[in-house]
Formats: sequence, structure tokens, C-alpha cells
Amino acid sequence: MSRQFTAKVVTANALLEGDVVYLTEDDRWSRDHGEAELIEDEAHADLRLLHAQRQPGVVVGAYLAEARRGADGPEPVHFREAFRTRGPSNYPHGKQERPDGA
Repeated sequence: MSRQFTAKVVTANALLEGDVVYLTEDDRWSRDHGEAELIEDEAHADLRLLHAQRQPGVVVGAYLAEARRGADGPEPVHFREAFRTRGPSNYPHGKQERPDGA
């Protein structure tokens, strides 16, 4: 028996900046998860993912991530996706915080 399809968003990383981005219903890439297109049909999700994967000069690593309907747009379901919405986890420490790198 096949599993029931759960709602998804298309996510990727912006090629030049590396930022996490989400495909919107009007074919823009947004850094705001709440603007992502919430896809509730499996066939449509597959088509949207293919559309994203055909943009290698714009994004890399496109995939479908589970999401749910929220008050302000789609919300992530899993910890990994919630973590990705908060931006980069790197920060200057050790040698990186000294201007000369020494």
C-alpha cells in the first residue's frame, strides 16, 4: 500500500549566495519560507521540482520538503527544515574572528 502524499514546498540553495530559498507560486525564489508555494498534489509537486532543477544557473540542490499550512503561509514539519529557515549557522570564532587570520 502506498503512502498518502503530504504537502511539500520546493527548496534549494541560491547558487551565488548559498542562501536557502523557496519556490513561490509565481516562480520566484524567496528566502522567506512563508512565501513558498504549498503543494498538496503529488503530480504537481513533481512538476514544480523538475522546474526548479532546470535552473542550474540560479539554484542548486533543489528538493521537496514536507510542510503544513500555517497562519502566515507554509510552515516546516521537520527540524532540519525549521533549522534551515533560520539562516546560516556559521559565525566567526577562533582564527576567523581575527582580521589578520593569525
